[in-house]
Amino acid sequence: MQNKMKKLGFTEALIVLIIVLAVMGIGVIGFGLSPQVPVMLAMSLVMVWAKWRHSDWATVNIGISEGIEKGIIPIFIFILIGAMISTWIAAGTIPTLMVVGFKLISVRWFLPSVFIVCALVGAAVGSAFTVVSTVGLAFFGMGMTMNLNPAMVAGAIISGGIMGDKLSPLSETNNLAAAVVDIDLFTHMRNLYWSIVPAGGITLVIFSFLGRTSNGASLSQIQRTVSILNHNFSISIWALLPIILVFACAGLKIPAIPTMLLNVFVTTGLLLVEQPRLGLNHLATIITDGFVAHTGNAGVDKLLSRGGIVSMMPTVALIVLTLSLGGLLVKFGLIEAVMTPIAQHLNNSGKLILAGLVACIGVNLFVGEQFLSIILPGRAFKQAFNQGGLSDEALGRVLEDGGTVINYLVPWGVGGVFLANTLGVPTIEYLPFVFFSLLCPVMSLLSGFAGVGLQHLKAPAKSL
Repeated sequence: MQNKMKKLGFTEALIVLIIVLAVMGIGVIGFGLSPQVPVMLAMSLVMVWAKWRHSDWATVNIGISEGIEKGIIPIFIFILIGAMISTWIAAGTIPTLMVVGFKLISVRWFLPSVFIVCALVGAAVGSAFTVVSTVGLAFFGMGMTMNLNPAMVAGAIISGGIMGDKLSPLSETNNLAAAVVDIDLFTHMRNLYWSIVPAGGITLVIFSFLGRTSNGASLSQIQRTVSILNHNFSISIWALLPIILVFACAGLKIPAIPTMLLNVFVTTGLLLVEQPRLGLNHLATIITDGFVAHTGNAGVDKLLSRGGIVSMMPTVALIVLTLSLGGLLVKFGLIEAVMTPIAQHLNNSGKLILAGLVACIGVNLFVGEQFLSIILPGRAFKQAFNQGGLSDEALGRVLEDGGTVINYLVPWGVGGVFLANTLGVPTIEYLPFVFFSLLCPVMSLLSGFAGVGLQHLKAPAKSL
């Protein structure tokens, strides 16, 4: 049993965590391996260490089970997103969004336009994943048509989606962070403005400089692409019904899973109306294996041959492995052994903010799971923040700035793998252009040391 293990010290826990991070970092970044293999190796090393520490296999199994349990809902959501992407393409929804987008989005100021629109959609639906896999996929296709840098286009889409997520009361991470620090949701969201508004403003300025394009260089290729889309897909107002349904469900505060299930059924119904001769077997193949475009144009075919439940399986496999690793690190107390001593010895506001950010980013790097990057540091630092005179609102903002927004930048993280798989751009390539996520921790840190926008307790709690 786990109680046979001797008390775990800070130094030993830190060494184990550094080895785990080094194995994953060298494998994914250094050798360019798929994240699944380095994560499996890291798990194996943790198990070997645990056995050397006289733990038994029952405890290992419990740690893995408890870790995976936290990811069941995200796994199911990703499977449904795969089905949504393929049916949205087949029914003409994403192609129609591309055609409409070319008319509404400024070609000259493409990147800042995409950032703004994705932020608005994200604020409405409360999910960066949904933004990227729907309108984001359409914008990505537009950017490729204009011969823009794929990583830069992905950065604008992802930055906008994440900012919108932070502006939405429907966001799961906003609600989770508010619950972890025990404050009102809207109080938590108002306090986030101190980070997200300046980070969003600077991001918009950067994309305005980077994203200025030449109309002449793009229009001819855009016109050819629009012609191909009109010829091969059903481009109509009816094709936009699925995305209208997403907004309607968001307005009614219907949870993600029933929203997506309803959307898949409605989209398949729309597809059968548009193509009455489409057999059920072919429809099931589209949902399972994804849509394959045959337009005669290699570029368009590559962009719109996507989706399907099977396409999500690499992401699902990595989620299971990553959550299993995270479950082991939590079960054996490795994360707690490092974070808790640090938190207990901090009483300066700036140092508290810095330590909290580092802890949140560290959990993302070691565990790769967005929710745990909020929960674990939230529990470890709550008392330290209060003893240092900082309010729960201050901790809540740190959890978002260092936890939520960073997960999308970790190559083996749940968010990073999903976005890379959806857009076809490796996490390491789009990372430098997700300016919003990179700037949020900086804004939080500046707030901590400058004391601007930092919420303090009316009467600082006494040290125990």
